[in-house]
Amino acid sequence: MRAVFLDRDGVINKEVDVLRRLSQLKILPGVAKAIKQINKLGFLTIIVTNQPVIARGWLTEKQVEHIHDVLIKRLAKQGAKIDAIYYCPHHPNANLKKYRKNCSCRKPKPGMILKAMKKFGISRRGSFMVGDHAWDIMAGKAAGLKTIFVKSSVRSNDPQFAHVKPNFVGKNLLNAVKIISHES
Repeated sequence: MRAVFLDRDGVINKEVDVLRRLSQLKILPGVAKAIKQINKLGFLTIIVTNQPVIARGWLTEKQVEHIHDVLIKRLAKQGAKIDAIYYCPHHPNANLKKYRKNCSCRKPKPGMILKAMKKFGISRRGSFMVGDHAWDIMAGKAAGLKTIFVKSSVRSNDPQFAHVKPNFVGKNLLNAVKIISHES
């Protein structure tokens, strides 16, 4: 089984300072079409996202899960299937003590990806991580995946990228799918 792992903010939905309300959830142009293509290519489509809003006490896990349910439904209405969403609620400087830890699931660590790989029997070979930040690429590389950096968000010019080398670079998720299709 192969998978395409996707970061959420800046790859699937428009990057906002802190996504706290459903009214802020805007799917980027071409994303549903791109995910449908990923589905047709036979890949699982799995979102892996850091959610420090939970650690900060700004949203509960249930509220984040509700946003994810709405995201899945909006994409499904356009024929795009998300197979799973993994999120990390932790942060080493969390306001809420129960989430204050340096865990193995917070990107750039690969914990969320590895957990999904184990659950779904996903092979490293032929699987991809698509993200708009250095830590997405670092997590993908740590999990042994091919990585695609997309320039679809404000974080595209992050200076951390001077030290992080993705396998591929694309303009957006649609462009990333062309790369995946060519490499498959």
